[in-house]
Amino acid sequence: QVQLVESGGGLVQAGDSLRLSCAASRRTVTSHVMGWFRQAPGKEREFVAAIRWSGGSTYYADSVKGRFTISRDNAKITVYLQMNDLKPEDTAVYYCGAQFPGRNYYYPDNYNYWGQGTQVTVSS
Repeated sequence: QVQLVESGGGLVQAGDSLRLSCAASRRTVTSHVMGWFRQAPGKEREFVAAIRWSGGSTYYADSVKGRFTISRDNAKITVYLQMNDLKPEDTAVYYCGAQFPGRNYYYPDNYNYWGQGTQVTVSS
């Protein structure tokens, strides 16, 4: 079992930046694909970004391209989501997930492990 813990959320104003962290409990997660998803009240869980530990390929939702950057630190077994130019529509609980490679990164049902989520609130 891989345990994931998100941190770094908070209350910010539009245009501000935040960096979210996802710390993994086991180094075996480096054989996985890692994804960031977000979920606002009354809405489905939405894909934000993903990264492959092996090779570092990245993928982004159109809504965050040019503003968000996903990265990983192999030594710290941590995945980051740098969020710049935040907008009120970015307000949501952000979740970190991990999946075994071979399944599509876009769909949350394909992820094997999830963190507890961290709240990001962006005011106008």
